[in-house]
Amino acid sequence: MIKTDILIIGAGPTGLFSVFEAGLLKLKCHLIDALPQPGGQCAEIYPKKPIYDIPAYPEVLAGDLVANLMKQIEPFEPGFTLGERAETIEKQNDGSFIVTTNRGTKHHAPVVAIAGGLGSFEPRKPQLDNITNFEDNGIEYIIRDPELYRNKKVAIAGGGDSALDWSIFLADVANEVTLIHRRNEFRGALDSVEKVEVLKRTGKINLITPAEVTALQGNGKLESITIKQEGEEFNLELDHFIPLFGLSPKLGPIANWGLEIEKNAIKVDNTLDYQTNIPGIYAIGDVNTYPGKLKLILCGFHEATLMCQSAYKRIFPDKKYVMKYTTVSGVDGFDGSRKEAEKAVVKSIK
Repeated sequence: MIKTDILIIGAGPTGLFSVFEAGLLKLKCHLIDALPQPGGQCAEIYPKKPIYDIPAYPEVLAGDLVANLMKQIEPFEPGFTLGERAETIEKQNDGSFIVTTNRGTKHHAPVVAIAGGLGSFEPRKPQLDNITNFEDNGIEYIIRDPELYRNKKVAIAGGGDSALDWSIFLADVANEVTLIHRRNEFRGALDSVEKVEVLKRTGKINLITPAEVTALQGNGKLESITIKQEGEEFNLELDHFIPLFGLSPKLGPIANWGLEIEKNAIKVDNTLDYQTNIPGIYAIGDVNTYPGKLKLILCGFHEATLMCQSAYKRIFPDKKYVMKYTTVSGVDGFDGSRKEAEKAVVKSIK
């Protein structure tokens, strides 16, 4: 059983920033995310896309924003349960909650903050008749451990950043990498497209465009795929097929937790602390809705801050917290580190 002060469901920017705000209040956080790494959409879907509306950053790549948030919260030593989806929640007699993931990992906390962005992301699957027969038996929709593909024959389908970046990465891991895309043009970052073209010329990647996968073959485990290109079909023997067609956001099991739902978002009772209709459960970031809601990262940061203040009062109802600016109080990490402004040296005048 993992125990923490605030259990955060969703490790996107809003969830990550919550760790910092909670840390200032000496509250520990643990985060659950169905994706294999922190960062949410910013890390999984568009890590190399620029964001222009983050204060003090005229322009910042989504992946760099995540990296900076991870560095900012490092002193507060958050815990992570990654690659697992929050499945069930049980309220305890003392008002706390036990959240169990789809893999049976249990978490116990007095406060739960749902920061799931647009919800839990489910892969967009190609329309192939027997695809479910080979899931986890040669077909993966998310790459969790690149070593799984060491010295294997791998085919990746897709035309975005994920397909390009993983093709580049696995070129030095797998025995053979084939990238399949239905168009000649890719939607990814220009430098990634150029790297793939170089790897193709040097024979480290097989590039098949415009083409699509039309069938799967295997006996219990995937053995080959059928590729259609310019009206002709041929088979490609392989060990793994990874369709990377993006992720579809859904509330998932959270929709069954008794929360008030409005248009696939969690309705919050007020904008004072973003608590839901269940006391002790908060919803912050793009996953929530209320009058005047704006689905912006900077709004999620604001909501996370107010949520943490309310969570502190819930956890310590008899304590009074006096807010101090970090410029005055500094930042004390749980790892023993301290950041503070240099103090002026006062000299006596004779």
